[in-house]
Amino acid sequence: MSARLRLVLAVAALAAPPAARAAEVAPAPKADPADTIAAIIDRHLTADWEARGIRPAARTDDAEFARRAYLDLIGRAPRAPETREFIDDANPNKRAALVDRLLTLPGHAGHFAAVTRAAWLPQTTTNFQLANAGVQFENWLRIRYRENTPADEVVRRILTVPFTVNTQNPMFRFVQPTGNDPDATNLVGFYQANEARPENLGSAVSRLFVGVRLECAQCHDHPFARYTREQFWEFAAFFAETSPLPATAPSFVGPLPPQGNKNRITIANTQKQVVAKFFDGTSPEWTDARTPRQELADWLTRPENPYFAQNAVNRMWAHFFGIGILDPVDEPGDNNPPSHPALLDELGRAFVAARFDNRALVRGITRSRAYQLSSKTTHPSQSDPRWFARMSLKGLTPAQLFDSMVAATGHREPGFMRQNQFNFNAQPNNPRSAFLNRFASNEKATEANTTILQALMLMNGQFVTDVTSIEKGEVLGAIAEMPGWDSRQRVTALFLNAFARNPSPEELEKFASYVDRGGTSGDPKKALADVFWVLLNSPEFLFNH
Repeated sequence: MSARLRLVLAVAALAAPPAARAAEVAPAPKADPADTIAAIIDRHLTADWEARGIRPAARTDDAEFARRAYLDLIGRAPRAPETREFIDDANPNKRAALVDRLLTLPGHAGHFAAVTRAAWLPQTTTNFQLANAGVQFENWLRIRYRENTPADEVVRRILTVPFTVNTQNPMFRFVQPTGNDPDATNLVGFYQANEARPENLGSAVSRLFVGVRLECAQCHDHPFARYTREQFWEFAAFFAETSPLPATAPSFVGPLPPQGNKNRITIANTQKQVVAKFFDGTSPEWTDARTPRQELADWLTRPENPYFAQNAVNRMWAHFFGIGILDPVDEPGDNNPPSHPALLDELGRAFVAARFDNRALVRGITRSRAYQLSSKTTHPSQSDPRWFARMSLKGLTPAQLFDSMVAATGHREPGFMRQNQFNFNAQPNNPRSAFLNRFASNEKATEANTTILQALMLMNGQFVTDVTSIEKGEVLGAIAEMPGWDSRQRVTALFLNAFARNPSPEELEKFASYVDRGGTSGDPKKALADVFWVLLNSPEFLFNH
């Protein structure tokens, strides 16, 4: 190429429109971390299914996916118009789009805040003295989910909130926020619910954020794992400031380290004192400038610490699948290995790479093939839920059950009750409070059973009686009075409201003919109410599938 030609080409390049020049050097679009997470899940599970000779279930249909996504993400089943809109949507990417939209709704932040509060501070649902602490803490979590605050920042802010403890009353240690932290009033509920005691706080933090139930070693070495009693108290010592030793406390060998007594604790029923030490056996470089809780927060949330990320991923996985990759989620050990250790490890690293973005993790899990499998068993190889070859049936939580009934029936709850869903005793005669009290359970979602009293409440309770009556049921009354509709159209509408799907031809024929005959009373409207009652009491309504 001649020098003159090279000059001409150079001038031409400079004369090109700015957009064209920018396009030539534009960087490749950044990969969506959700797609990366979904690909990791699909790769590991597909390889595992092939190695085990497992034939996974079929892909779930749109109606079942919509109901599953609504229940998992915002805590209620979809309303009939929402179901119709999703089923009729021709967008091939509508499932991912639905999840993206649900994540931005206030209901998502409210549902995840309630679920998180129930897992992190279960004491606040049963102890009246702690109810207000639970309300404030859940309100704070709701804002964090609404703003999509990274998971590491959420935990860091909980662990480092400034406070003092009033120990004058031996029966009730009162936690008081200090300093200028605007969130302190809400966050001290975490410490209040754990009685501001180092052993309780160490137990809670190790279980919730490390993923290890260290409290089993509080009184003696763990009988089934490698955790020692001394290890438990060394971890609890990060919260020793809540029960400080006297300045002249004996029994400590060696020079007094920085932080004085703030990072030392005496092992219960002994004379031995220990200094705070991380779960992995390492210790901070102690200085007077940083508190033990700040050191713990830094260690816990640092990207190279596998405990925090894997625990967060495993808990989120258990929320969507009903069973964790490590299950129970806080009891690792030789007798309870993860079902897919390589998958858990890689998901933890992907969560770190996504900067602990909860929404990216949710979007990735819900885009995976495993999440979109049907719950219907089609092959014996799908029987073990730990292989995730089909979706497990999950019993609805009390809140999911009530809110889904509200969505299906049109019942209107007073607005103030929606802001304090878990303050059960505030309005004991309110339908929501009655439901949450009667259906409260500590069972796993995949092992949920309906008791006789719960079944009687569903069949004969005043709330269900009202919402399945033509006179008081808002949705039922509207369907019964819809001009120009025949029985088949009315039954179809009931199925959409109750199950988020259309009836099968057999179901439609069976129920429509019952309505046409007027049921047992000879009244088609009462027969329609009977059909709605049957649907709301069916296993299909009571489970997330």
